Amino acid sequence: MKIGKYSISLKSKPFIVAEMSGNHNQSLDRALKIVEAAAKSGAHALKLQTYTADTITIDAKNSDFFINDQESLWKGRSLYDLYEAAYTPWEWHEKIIKRSNELGMLCFSSPFDETAVDFLEKLEVPAYKIASYENIHLPLIKKVAQTGKPVIISTGLASKTEINDAVLTLKNSGCKEYALLKCTSSYPALPENSNILTIPDLRKNFNCEVGLSDHTIGIGTALSAISHGATIVEKHFTLDRNDGGVDSSFSIEPEEMKILV
Repeated sequence: MKIGKYSISLKSKPFIVAEMSGNHNQSLDRALKIVEAAAKSGAHALKLQTYTADTITIDAKNSDFFINDQESLWKGRSLYDLYEAAYTPWEWHEKIIKRSNELGMLCFSSPFDETAVDFLEKLEVPAYKIASYENIHLPLIKKVAQTGKPVIISTGLASKTEINDAVLTLKNSGCKEYALLKCTSSYPALPENSNILTIPDLRKNFNCEVGLSDHTIGIGTALSAISHGATIVEKHFTLDRNDGGVDSSFSIEPEEMKILV
């Protein structure tokens, strides 16, 4: 598999992706500083998420639209309020992508609906990432595949049958290069729940590159995943966990990213 100038295989160094997510804390200046820190730390790519609160949920007050997981960082928050805090304004994307490229780093994104794909195509992103919560959104996967660009899909929450449906949709829609990421959809995730032995199993069953979308604290799980054949590692990235933010507690800082790279 190839994304931009990077070949991704067991014969290459792992492809390291810094996920900005909502760690910009709604500041473009901070977002650009995150780009600069990720590049300086040696990350190969920066990843964004492209949605708005209105394109991903509705502003409802009943319990179905609130986070009730007792172990979640966001327990008690409404989905709408969380996504309003975490989303990256679309008008920032071009500046973030440009700065990433200037520093020699790729930049791509996770679209959460079809309008986001249309928007990202205008910005000429080199690849697409499908988030775990969208891996059963087959119309979105089809639209992304039809761009002809490489696609990475996180497998959190999905059964083997659902992963197979996603892969078949990619293939039948013209996607030639794709990868799967083992992902545990807990925030933060615990190393003992990460089940990284899924990585060689996914490689065997789907005959593609496999990596890890890692929500654990630190880099130990990522290093273990690499030893089991992970060729892509995606880690949430921030300047300083003490600055706060929706994902800060399970994000790594620049020195940790340097060590991982």
